[in-house]
Amino acid sequence: MLDNIFVMFILALLPIIWLVVALCIFKMQAHVASVGAFVVAALEALVIWKMPIIAVATASLEGFAMALWPIVIVIIAAVFTYNLTVYTGAMDVIKRMITSVSADSRILVLLIGWCFGGFLEGMAGFGVAIAIPASMLYALGFDPIIAILACLIANGCPTMFGSIGIPTTTLASVTGLDAATLAFTQTLQTAPLLFISPFLMVMLVGKGFKSLKGIVPFICVASLSFVIPEMIAAKFIGADLPVIIASVCSLICSFAYATMIKNKEVPSAYLMDIAQNDDKITLNKALVAWSPFILIFVLLLLTSKLVPFINEPLSAIKTSVVIYQGAGATPYTFTWINTPGVLILISGIIGGFIQKCQIKDLFKVMKNTVIQMSKTICTMLGVLACAKIMGYSGMISAISTFFVTILGAFFPLASPLIGALGTFVTGSGTSSEVLFGNVQLEAARAIGVSEYWLVAANSLGTSAGKMLAPQSIAIGCAACGLQGKDGEILSKIAKYAFAYVIVMALIVYFGQALI
Repeated sequence: MLDNIFVMFILALLPIIWLVVALCIFKMQAHVASVGAFVVAALEALVIWKMPIIAVATASLEGFAMALWPIVIVIIAAVFTYNLTVYTGAMDVIKRMITSVSADSRILVLLIGWCFGGFLEGMAGFGVAIAIPASMLYALGFDPIIAILACLIANGCPTMFGSIGIPTTTLASVTGLDAATLAFTQTLQTAPLLFISPFLMVMLVGKGFKSLKGIVPFICVASLSFVIPEMIAAKFIGADLPVIIASVCSLICSFAYATMIKNKEVPSAYLMDIAQNDDKITLNKALVAWSPFILIFVLLLLTSKLVPFINEPLSAIKTSVVIYQGAGATPYTFTWINTPGVLILISGIIGGFIQKCQIKDLFKVMKNTVIQMSKTICTMLGVLACAKIMGYSGMISAISTFFVTILGAFFPLASPLIGALGTFVTGSGTSSEVLFGNVQLEAARAIGVSEYWLVAANSLGTSAGKMLAPQSIAIGCAACGLQGKDGEILSKIAKYAFAYVIVMALIVYFGQALI
């Protein structure tokens, strides 16, 4: 019995093992490695899990559909918006405004990657919080690899409340737990990592502990003004707004503190080499430059669940299709208007017109963006098709069964790892919640621990999985023009993600006694 469970566990892991080996050892480009993982999963589904060929084909098709809508459309829209601001010269104005507060790379990475990135994750998700902040840091002169790694670290912990809290509300729905109670439990677990993450970002940029000298008070402001509001929002409001409220509070507090210490001398090692320009930036010029991002904020807010009389009719413009032809099939829904990619694209186009961009130039930038993103699109198609096959065939179930059977009372140590694994495979915190939420719930009941605590641990694990997910890495590489460097990024971010998983395991295991 146990031998069979272990064998099926190893076989189920083969697509993931292939992906890691292909990227880190063989140094394959992500789009090639992901297609390989898809092929491995498909062959295993046919030969070992005895899945009908029509089921494998339609599971793949559903994965392709999910990759294209909403994920690829979000990535293209985000990178298009950034490319357009570069093309019109607006990004130069934005850079000057940001660097007028500070030319200290340690402060800039927190203002853009941590505060602004957290806001974008809370509003949109789907990789936007990596694509836009990473590209902005790169445009400011950061090493592209450092920019991507910093944004991957920053993007991990807010994932559970991304896209107006969709991962957490989905988890509450599939497990039958109260969303607000679950959200607050999540903030308790993730608080230590949220506090630590800005310190790690600064040490990454400054290449070691020495970079913390003289800036610890600023980092504490950025951290605590995020952690405390998030916990309060989760406790009294629920799952929709914690990261949005936290990131706005952190941005305001961090910006204010950076202004207070503006005239403090910056060590040369951390001083950005930014060209000075004496031209005054008027309010009108600033609004024009920021217009695409302001519109993103306004449109995402107005079309969110916070404004139901707009959200509901727009969300009703959708098409549901049963793509997968096999057991457990559910309709896949294409939301045509009220999806982040469409709203960001609309914002980018309107912002382009505000910045006096001609229609022919919009098409030119869009064409170049699609060409730039072509390999990333292939990566998304391969990974999501692989994830769907693994889910429908029973591979994901085989992985979770192994952990529950083998670990017993020590299962809480593996709970975050399971959540991380789900996010690594699918690239989505929401998908991980759907795949493993009930596994965590059943395990909690079996071993007699708090259901909320163990189910929340799945969300905690998505933080590490999001850092490692090939989709996240591919998005960062595409935004910073580093296509083909996915394996290098994966090997560098892995040490942070694995360290997070270890800390998470300890938090969940020893923290269960407090609940």
